[in-house]
Amino acid sequence: MSYSLVFSLHAVESFDAIKSQLLEKWGIKIVSNFEKRTIKVLETISISPLIFQGVKHAPQIRKGFIHKNCSVFYEIKQDHINILFFWDNRQEPLF
Repeated sequence: MSYSLVFSLHAVESFDAIKSQLLEKWGIKIVSNFEKRTIKVLETISISPLIFQGVKHAPQIRKGFIHKNCSVFYEIKQDHINILFFWDNRQEPLF
């Protein structure tokens, strides 16, 4: 069974912000690679949502690793997966 993915407004904004940073610093090729890698991770999450560990202080939220510099946070619901936001791992830790 594959779950549908529902993106929060914050997820869309944070993803776009990370893409903008990559474009400004590294160029379109790196942005393209980042998008492909993100799609692959999201497809994996939709098929196997339990693949990534829950966050220590909020176990209902899971942190998916996209790249050493970026993660995606999501929450599994009964019939879909909420993509909460993307996180630049070089920032202060959330939890």
